[in-house]
Amino acid sequence: MTTIAVTGASGFCGSHVATTAAARGADVLCVGRRPGPVGRHIPWDAAREVPDLSGADLVVHCAASVGDPVPGSPAEAAMHAVNVHGTARLLEAAAGRPVVWVSSASVYAPGTRRSRITEDHPVRGHLNAYGRTKAAGEALALAADAVVLRPRAVYGAGDPHLVPRLLSRVRRGLLVLPGPSVRLSLTAVENLADACLLAADWPPGAYNIADPAPYDRDEAIRTVLRAHGVRARLRHIPLGLARTLAEATQKLARLSPHAEPPLTRYAVDQLAHSVVLDVSKALSRGWAAARSLKDYETAL
Repeated sequence: MTTIAVTGASGFCGSHVATTAAARGADVLCVGRRPGPVGRHIPWDAAREVPDLSGADLVVHCAASVGDPVPGSPAEAAMHAVNVHGTARLLEAAAGRPVVWVSSASVYAPGTRRSRITEDHPVRGHLNAYGRTKAAGEALALAADAVVLRPRAVYGAGDPHLVPRLLSRVRRGLLVLPGPSVRLSLTAVENLADACLLAADWPPGAYNIADPAPYDRDEAIRTVLRAHGVRARLRHIPLGLARTLAEATQKLARLSPHAEPPLTRYAVDQLAHSVVLDVSKALSRGWAAARSLKDYETAL
């Protein structure tokens, strides 16, 4: 029986990887601060310690600090400690074991030329600490010959970030969005979990992971709102105005560095420009996305 160590197994992506691995007959070690949904708990504080990976045949690294913290804040420093230094500690402990490292499409350079992103797209110019620290962490992983997966906007049952943030932006039946609708890739957590368990046999390197086809932004948002029983009209504001509001909001947020600003340049960039991942590299290795937003809507 294969033993798989899943870091961050108490979190959103990690818990799905752990339960999927167990369902497929693996022995699962849930590595992190809290126990995972299955298997044996191996305590680990990614910001401070080297994990004990004794007995693991494969390591899937899902542990990460997620968010859009104020620049220079304690939250940004904590994110660096987990996403960069925690990766270094994890790779030290892996000691030659195969590692699948879950990164993010947020590592890709921002801007308008993202209608078909391959793994060769520039990794630079990040607009927030999350993108910078994930890029730095994955650079360590790639240098150690790990397989690096780059999903975008992971959603699904138990999502504590993406959908709750979207729902919180609805005010009096209205949701304001920057610019006109664009095409966007999203990644169902089930599709990511499948890739994590298949990728141990792939050649080292980076692989995009996303749903079978990109979505129209506004239609995807309507689908999510409908799935949660939320009625809201979508209103578009000019992109220039959205950027100005984001800049002002981020400046004000420096007065309360322990809270994330409600609007940031990163958020505007991710919503206002087409971001479509080319997943042909992963497809060539036998992976195929089986889930989509339609499944998410019917499952709730």
